[in-house]
Amino acid sequence: MTGAPPIRVVVADDQALVRAGLVGIVAAGGGFEVVGEAADGAQAVRLARTAHPDVVLMDIRMPGTDGLAATRRVTAESAARVLILTTFDLDEYIYGALRAGASGFLLKSTRPEDLLTAIRVVAAGEALLAPSVTRRLIREFAARPAEAAAARPSEAERVQRTVTERELEVLTLIGLGLTNAEIAARLGVSTGTVKTHVGHLLAKLTARDRVQLVITAYRAGLVE
Repeated sequence: MTGAPPIRVVVADDQALVRAGLVGIVAAGGGFEVVGEAADGAQAVRLARTAHPDVVLMDIRMPGTDGLAATRRVTAESAARVLILTTFDLDEYIYGALRAGASGFLLKSTRPEDLLTAIRVVAAGEALLAPSVTRRLIREFAARPAEAAAARPSEAERVQRTVTERELEVLTLIGLGLTNAEIAARLGVSTGTVKTHVGHLLAKLTARDRVQLVITAYRAGLVE
């Protein structure tokens, strides 16, 4: 028997030393393959199309095509998931990246082992990253009054029309930031059953991952 194929990663950062450090961490992590390096967003977009990565580590502030524009194109034009790396724990650009389809966020001060875990999580699409920055960013994005008020009626109607009662419960708990194990304990079911519900939610709501499910839960008014 052969093991699982390595997770294919593209590293995009305009600072050569930072990019080299990230490449070294990922390459030495075991179970990963760095399939490309990009010094700007345009290169990241090209690599997402040609190198077929599972995950793109994307810096936000880069010359030319920045990480926000690149994230939008990568998620629209390829199957790659985007993991945002930023120096700032509150960056206005990140709200745009959420809308563009980014799957997770990490500060560049994150420990190497946590970076590798985050890449695995994003590649699997099974769990929302849980650093404090992620929770805060999602809450602030989803709770913006003008956007929330405008989106809530139509989003709530779409959710109610699309999912079952049990799936609605699971979506609400996802919006609260619970893991699959915590949801299983709360509902008295197995984690396998929760994973099945999550898979149905992703398909029915055309969401790429749990980040988008969290946003949907907030925009539909399931979580305040």
